[in-house]
Amino acid sequence: MRLFVALPLPPEVLAQLDAALVAVRADHPEPRWVPAQRWHLTLAFLGEVEERAVPELGERLARAAARRGPLELALAGAGRFGSGVLWVGLTGEVGRLSRLAEAIAAAARRTGIEVEDRRFRPHLTVARGRAAAGRPADLRPAAAALAAYEGPGFRAGHVALVRSVLGPQPAYTELAAWPLGAGD
Repeated sequence: MRLFVALPLPPEVLAQLDAALVAVRADHPEPRWVPAQRWHLTLAFLGEVEERAVPELGERLARAAARRGPLELALAGAGRFGSGVLWVGLTGEVGRLSRLAEAIAAAARRTGIEVEDRRFRPHLTVARGRAAAGRPADLRPAAAALAAYEGPGFRAGHVALVRSVLGPQPAYTELAAWPLGAGD
């Protein structure tokens, strides 16, 4: 099964971002806008994982979460990864968030799961570029329109193991969740 570990965001934070995006979507219809119900903050993408590895993975993820305390964060700003991804960034305890992502990836590796070894860049993907007439999408105008976005602060208190099913309408199912402890 295809899995990732996410930091769930409060519904009110997502609702405020969704409301802020109404005008941006209307002014910039070119990207493929990701529906709000599929927004998530990925800490580690695990890819295909055998079902028999999930119990051990869960134990290790629970320990990693227990060693890290809750985080004070806010969605803010925007940017893009080339012509493929338009994202909203985060502010607040992003250094601690990065250390949490490293701990989650390490827990997965100790379970025998190969996790990409690349720098964690906390972001929430809100749209994907759509090439037209053989030319890459230009996400710069939409990123500029979102650059000043500042969402409400929130306290992130748990991590979740999520199953992803690809297709025309990707689906995400939370399999388990673990509270962040009193660590850090």
